[in-house]
Amino acid sequence: MTNIVPNLHYRDPRAALTWLAAAFGFEEVIVVDGDDGAIVHAELRFGDGFVFVGDDRGGLGMRSPRDLGGTSVDLCLYVREVDAHYARAVAAGAEVVHAIADTSYGSRGYTVRDPEGHLWTFGTYRPGQG
Repeated sequence: MTNIVPNLHYRDPRAALTWLAAAFGFEEVIVVDGDDGAIVHAELRFGDGFVFVGDDRGGLGMRSPRDLGGTSVDLCLYVREVDAHYARAVAAGAEVVHAIADTSYGSRGYTVRDPEGHLWTFGTYRPGQG
């Protein structure tokens, strides 16, 4: 299990859960609904890693990148079959920021933006392995 878990905020967390599963292969671990049916907290798994998904009910002032006009975070994830993963993401409607390509540091990867503006980079690079 990882000891760093990004907490991502979306205008529509329920739609984000569906999209992240379809586009990237995330698996729902837990979804906590509020009294009004909105998602208060969700945990998604990708391999050995996790992300939290929710809205701003916690009052932390967190916003979707769509509300901020950009993001300062790019989530980077390892995938073994990066070409197939890229095809899946594009088919699901991910906005391509950097098309799949080989890098100068020995990885093959790509970067896309999800429907609310979060940046995701998937590639064959594994930190600590180089």
